[in-house]
Parts: sequence; structure tokens; C-alpha cells
Amino acid sequence: MWNSEQNRHRTYQDYLREAAMYLEDAEKKKKSPTQARLSIQAAKNLLQQLRTAFPSRPVLFPASVKTTNGVKWGYINTKGSFIIPPRYEAADDFQANGLAGVQSKERNGVINSSGQFVVPPIYNTVTQFSEGRAQILDDKGFRVIDESGKILTPKWYTYIGMYQEGRAIFAQADAQGNSLYGYLDRDGKEVIPAKYPSANDFRDGKAVVQLKENEYALIDRNGTTLHTYPHALVGSLGDGLMSFKQTPDGLFGYMDEQGKVVISPQFSVALPFEKGRAVINASKDFTANLYGLIDKKGNEIIKPVYNDVQTVGEDRVAVGKARIASAPYAGSRYAIADWNGKLLSEFVYTDVSRFHQGIASATDGQRTFFIYRNGRIARNLPIVSGVGTLTLTGDIVKAVVDMRTSYYDRSGKLIYAQNTLIPLRGDYRVREEKYAPNKDYLVYYPQIEGIKDRSAEQRINQMLKERSKVKKIEPNAQLTSSYSGDFEVEFFQKDLLVLQLSGYEYPFGAAHGMPSEEYVHIDLAKAKTYQLKDLFLPNSDYVRVLSEIIGQQIKTDPQYSYVFPDSYKGIKPDQPFYVKEDALMIYFAPYEIAPYAAGFPTFRIPYEQIQSLINTRGDFWRSFH
Repeated sequence: MWNSEQNRHRTYQDYLREAAMYLEDAEKKKKSPTQARLSIQAAKNLLQQLRTAFPSRPVLFPASVKTTNGVKWGYINTKGSFIIPPRYEAADDFQANGLAGVQSKERNGVINSSGQFVVPPIYNTVTQFSEGRAQILDDKGFRVIDESGKILTPKWYTYIGMYQEGRAIFAQADAQGNSLYGYLDRDGKEVIPAKYPSANDFRDGKAVVQLKENEYALIDRNGTTLHTYPHALVGSLGDGLMSFKQTPDGLFGYMDEQGKVVISPQFSVALPFEKGRAVINASKDFTANLYGLIDKKGNEIIKPVYNDVQTVGEDRVAVGKARIASAPYAGSRYAIADWNGKLLSEFVYTDVSRFHQGIASATDGQRTFFIYRNGRIARNLPIVSGVGTLTLTGDIVKAVVDMRTSYYDRSGKLIYAQNTLIPLRGDYRVREEKYAPNKDYLVYYPQIEGIKDRSAEQRINQMLKERSKVKKIEPNAQLTSSYSGDFEVEFFQKDLLVLQLSGYEYPFGAAHGMPSEEYVHIDLAKAKTYQLKDLFLPNSDYVRVLSEIIGQQIKTDPQYSYVFPDSYKGIKPDQPFYVKEDALMIYFAPYEIAPYAAGFPTFRIPYEQIQSLINTRGDFWRSFH
């Protein structure tokens, strides 16, 4: 049993994990009733300790509200009432330890169920907790924190992974700038130094690491080398087997821990074994997908003829046929199969999540619902229109469908959904409309209400639909790319409403999609829109002045070091922009002056810096000042 010092550091998951071990032990000892009863009692004692160490907390769920300051997130109870007010820019689910990640002022932190910050919102990233530990990322790098927010690592690393079996992979650069990997223990100490060119997480007390080119090893939790393998690539350990490539351009096979070849190299993809099964791709040259499922002897459990095969937990497999035979990258339609390869459903699902307690979320491209392990739809649980995922927590169903989060009870009664009407002032308001003509096309677009001139209101609303890319799409057409669009109120002051219209187009098979962003400036009182030139005095040289200010920022401000050398040539007269209360914001599209990862490079220019150029008597300026 754990002593008091150990108990002090035990996490919620630690209690559950050891209780499960005792119950498993009881099952093994069922022929010895006395020993089995002792194991069962030990499990009961652990669960009682858990209730003492982690007293019951209110069950809270992240929920959003659209406001004049953008979308804000808070937490509701099971009746749909806000317990923690919507004040965050983003909010994660509460974890089993009673903590949740949130974003405030574009920085991330962690709160408890009372809404108090355990980890202040000062980081670029805070990961989910695993084994009582999380990773924080700031401008200097990664560090490890415990559940009280205490920083455990004395220095920063270029990377720290999630904890598994008491170890987390970390990376740091050597003198030549190459990344080397090692392992941290739960105290944040370097228990295995950074010396490996690559490393995998621990499974069953062992991990696969690379020693050098064409040489890998299996190590234990202390870093002791158990076996070495003279191969170009070795995959993660699973069920005592590892995939391997003998040469960089060769095919994958499987070997045991001693390095004995168990299944000869013959696959282009060979995933780790799980409960005696592994997903493979028998295609030799990637001209087609030939996914299947094999056992540990290489026998075909599911013939390798499919576009996709995914293990989805609880001895079930999602087997996918290409939606478009000539474009396998456009996705699959899935059937559910059992662990022996028997198909349990038709090929009707466009996505299937992992099973948990006998159910999994699935969608057919039009609706999202739960399915049972027999592959059939759970008709006694909510069926939600749209595409996404459902999660069942107690009696509450969380639906993340068509880019919106809502909640239902088990009967399908709506408990909470984000508002579709944003009050502005007086009769002015913005109504959210949804356009989803096709499974691969979804747009939320704004429509303004309350403008006195109805014809002007209709004209503005038609413009908003067009700029939001609401256009004719055939319902059953197979598109070559997917598109999603949304909007937020970026700024509202006096009579000026600034709407951000955002979109994301993903060509099927591409490495990534292309985001778009546009800001529309609407004077509600005068029923007209403004362009950049409308902010400045007639005939003013605003293009040159703004160009010089931005050029100076690029030269002197380190935050713009990502800008491509010699790519910035100044701004255009109709340069994309938006206004804030105290500054003009000028931005550029991805790839225009910086890499894709930089997003939309944006430059802030305080009005006081360009006051002599602004037409302070003009309609644009007076609409918000």
C-alpha cells in the first residue's frame, strides 16, 4: 500500500488505476474466494480514499456566448445556468482532477471549479494534465507544472511531451542545433539524459529510442538498454512487437523485443499492435490505399482492400471505403466490424469516434448520433442535425456539431445552445444565420436588424451574405474542397459596427487549407460601409506614411522577425484593416510577407501617431469617436 508521503502526491487517475488493478487481481483469483475478497476490499478502500482526497465537485461544462466583444466562454451546470460567467476567449472541459484550461487576453491558464486561477493566464500554451502533470509553453520554451501550478523543471526545453508511465519525453538542442531527446520523471528531473535523435513514449515499462542512424534500441524506465536493432526505422512497442524498416526506402514488417522477425517486411504502413491486432497498408507505392487488419502471426483479419481502417476501442474497428474512388484522400464511408473482422453495419458513417462504455459518436454526413457496439444507431439517445461529435457525461450529452457546442439531456431535450442574436444598442442587433447546403460546406453569416432605411439594410445584408461566401452549392455534389465560414463582432462603439468574416478552405488531399479574413466596417446610423481611405483627409499621403511606420516596426520589433526578407514593399490603398478604439490595425494575408504559420501578420498603429492625417470631421471617424 501507499504510505502517507506517496498519498500526498497521488492523482485522481492514480487512485482509479490502482483500484482497477485490484479488481483485475480479484478476477484472476476467483478460484480462491478469500484472496479475491481481499482484493475487492482493497479496491473499495481505494475508492473511499479517492472520495476523501477528491470531494465531489459541481459538474460544469464549457459554454459560449456571442457578444459585442466576440465569443466568450464560461461554464454551465446540468440545467444550463452559468456558474462561471462567460469571460474567457476559450475554455476546455474540466478534467478528472477538477481543473480546466482557459484563455484570457490571448494567454492560457488553468482554473478550478470555482473559477479561480490555479495557473495564471500568462502562457502561450498549457496542455491537458496527464499523471498529475501538465506542460506550459512561453516564449522561452516548455516547462512542467503540477496540479497546484508549481513549476517543477528548473529550466526550459524545446519540447516536453505528455507523461506516460511516469516519464515524459523532452528535447533540447545540441551544439550543432540538432534536437536530442531524453526523459523527465514526475518531479521534472532528467532521469534519462538527452542523447537520442528520436524517442517514443513508454509502454509496459519500455520505450523505443534511436541511438544513431540505422540503429535503434529498447530501453527500460531507467534508460538501461535492453536490446538494439540495426534497422533504418523502428516503431513503437505494442503487444511485445515493433514495426521496423530494414532500409529507408523499404517496407515495414514486425519483430519481437529480441529483434526476431515475426512478420516479414511487406507493408507501407504498419501501426502498433493493440490487443493482438494491428492496422496495416499493403500498398507498396502509395498509389492506392490497401488498409487491413492483421493478427500477431500476420494473418489477415480484415483483408487489405480498404481506403482506411481504424481501431476504435472495445474490440471494434471502423472500416472505410473511399467516398470517391478516384480521390481516396476525400475521405471514407465507414462500417463497424468486430475484432474478428465481421462487418456489423453497412458503410454509412462518414466518421466514427472511439467507443466508451458501449457507445461511440458517429455521423452520416447529415446527422450526428451515438452507435452501439453492434454498429446500430442508439435511438434512445439524442440525434443532432449536422456533422460533429457527441460525448455522454452522466445524463448530459455534449454536442460539438457544425462548429457549435450545445448540450442535451438523454431524451434529446436542449439544455443550452449559443445565442444566435447579438443585441447592440436600441433596436440594433446582429442575427446569426446558418447556411449548410452540402456536407462539405458550412457558413455562419451575420444579418443586421434595426437600420431605419429598410432598403439600405437589405443591401448591406446582401453584401454580408456575398462576402461570407454564401453561394449556390448543390446538396449532393461531391466538392473538391471543404469550406467553413464564421463571423464575430470585432468592435462596436457609438454607431460603428466592425464584423470579422473568417473562412477556411481545405482542398482534399492538401497538406493544409487556406484561411481567409475580412473586416466590414458598417455605420448603422448612416447605413453605409467604410474603406481605409475614408479614415483619412482627402489627398493625404496615408499610404506612404502607414507603409513607413509598418516598415520601421518590421525592422525594430523582434515580434516581426518572421517576416520574409525583402518581401515587404509597403501597403496598398485598399490594404485590409480594422479599427479599434485607440489604434488602426493593418494586416496581411498568409504567405504575403511571412510563412503560413505566422497567420495574418498584423500591425498596430496608434491614432496619435497618425493624427495629422485623420479626417476627424469625416463620417468614418465620427461614427466611433
